[in-house]
Amino acid sequence: MNAIRPHLARLGPALGLACIALLAVAPAATAQAPSTETASRQAIATQHAISAGPQRTVDQGIAIELDVVPVDVAAETSILHEGDAARFRFRITDDATGAPLSGLFPAAWMDLNPQVLVEDAPTCQEKVQAFIAGSLLGAPELDLNVYYVLALNDDATISVVDPLFGFGTTKLLAMVFLPSPGEDWALDDEQAYLYVSMPKIGQVAIVDTATWKLEDTIEVGSEPRRLALQADGRYLWVALDDEADAGVVALDTVERKIAARIATAAGPHDLVLADDDRELYVTNAGAGSVSIIDVASLGPRYTLDIGGSPISLAYSTAAHAAYAVDADGAVVAIDGEHGKAFARIESTPGLSRLRFAPDGRLGFLVNPVDNRLHIIDAAQNRIIQTAKVEDGPDQIAFSDHLAYIGHRGSETVLMIPLEEVGTPGKPIPVVDFPAGQQPFGIPTSPGDTIVQAPGATAVLVANPADRVIYYYKEGMAAPMGQFQNYSRIPRAVLVIDRSLREHEPGVYETVATLRSPGTYDVAFFMDAPRTIHCFRAQVAAAVHDGKDQSLRVQPLAVADDARVGQTLSIRFRLVDAATGAARDGLKDVRVMTFRAPGHDQLRHPAKSLGHGIYEIEMVPAVAGVYYAFLESRSAGVALNSGPFVSWMVKDSGDAERAASSKEHGR
Repeated sequence: MNAIRPHLARLGPALGLACIALLAVAPAATAQAPSTETASRQAIATQHAISAGPQRTVDQGIAIELDVVPVDVAAETSILHEGDAARFRFRITDDATGAPLSGLFPAAWMDLNPQVLVEDAPTCQEKVQAFIAGSLLGAPELDLNVYYVLALNDDATISVVDPLFGFGTTKLLAMVFLPSPGEDWALDDEQAYLYVSMPKIGQVAIVDTATWKLEDTIEVGSEPRRLALQADGRYLWVALDDEADAGVVALDTVERKIAARIATAAGPHDLVLADDDRELYVTNAGAGSVSIIDVASLGPRYTLDIGGSPISLAYSTAAHAAYAVDADGAVVAIDGEHGKAFARIESTPGLSRLRFAPDGRLGFLVNPVDNRLHIIDAAQNRIIQTAKVEDGPDQIAFSDHLAYIGHRGSETVLMIPLEEVGTPGKPIPVVDFPAGQQPFGIPTSPGDTIVQAPGATAVLVANPADRVIYYYKEGMAAPMGQFQNYSRIPRAVLVIDRSLREHEPGVYETVATLRSPGTYDVAFFMDAPRTIHCFRAQVAAAVHDGKDQSLRVQPLAVADDARVGQTLSIRFRLVDAATGAARDGLKDVRVMTFRAPGHDQLRHPAKSLGHGIYEIEMVPAVAGVYYAFLESRSAGVALNSGPFVSWMVKDSGDAERAASSKEHGR
């Protein structure tokens, strides 16, 4: 992907000129390398200042306070350690009145501070300039403005891609390995935990998004499929589609145990919660009914026989009602508080999904059988507009200004301006763009394949047939870039936003995993009013329960153009966890490589190149996704105990075919 940084778009149009403006700011005087004694005193003073609590600065009448604390509330100390998930909290107020300043778009980065060791180290302003420019040579240790793209794959994995990690290609940040293929997923409001249903083994997986580790699995019953998480995060509702076990389970997310089992009628089931979390609506397609569950009592409230085959649900925040889609050709509006259907909107057989636009009034209803798109007005409870489209419209998603419609029989995505729909009888304006090379096909997961990218007028589109996730920015004729999914089929796509978000008036937070120990600059930037400041943070070496973890493993990037039959260099760097010094001279360093999901496993002796770098060479014989792990028994580094490196190996003929296509204008 070509240097796409959509998360910074929220900083405003002036950000594109930030680098030029920063050049006009006079840099601070060049720092001279201090003596060892001076450096020691500075380090001690820094640690003392940081441990004293939040740091504060005032610029142009704006007070900015930073507090960095471990996320683990059970921790007995506030000292930050490498590998910790830490919460970065910026409180921005008017210095004169103390009033919180809302609606701002700050950015921040974390980078090692070399002032005590390196002469001519970059100033804070120079660092921020490099970070905003996206320079490969000036990349920060930790970017606090990023988002991650997740793909729910067909092979019991979840791909985690950092779209800003690499330029011109996809870099895999992590791979979550599930016990069984996932069906549906739900993310809590704090974006700390991801819940995944696994119907083949009757379990729900819980993934920690700070560490990208599978933290827990919970037995819930036969064939758990659809998930619905309450806005307050208290209960995760799980639909069980097995005929003998039909119903829903309320999973207590705090206690991580089942709080209630409620039987309904025969499924399959879809779920939707009311906007106040008071009622849960459950379709029973096999029985032609909708069950209404009382969340407060965790018991059944009503069962409505609506006939037909209700297969999906949507909730209108404007009407405060649920809408059940009957595949036989109708939409039924339901008042959950009084347990009655108050409107029936007739259509044609083949209806599939209904989604309401952000205003909650206009609903987009698709029929992939007769290729029609309908607009429902929840105020009138009738279809007010209809468009004849092609190729089985199915997926529905929204950005701030557009509705997006994906198709089963095409790679084309329709775009409909929200401000231009809602007038009865008026044609629905439609434009489109190609999201890939092959048709999307029939969805195999209830999860979304089109989602909005954070902080930008853009969407991410997962094309299962292409095995690619595309990035499309509104106003363009085609996607601006793409994320490879490492030969896996993305059944659904999700975004986890790690940028600074306003959690309460004037308080902007994010959570990030700390990296190597040392003294760091936490560089803060705000475009309006223009503010640049570097706070300090101290990260200590990790504590490892008596195990020898004196070395830290740093995987180095693999060439982006790896091909079958070509020699490939795989490198790791080993450094002292406490001092950061390179560790050379180890004689038993080995690297294990294998091709996903576990083929061609080999162990290679590594040679030392100096500066703590150890290298192996390999010649891949088969295209695919490869992984490499390092071990050194003498240094206490075991396989799978540290970070790994992964890369894509392409068939050797891909380059020739691409060149040939370009030469012939294809």
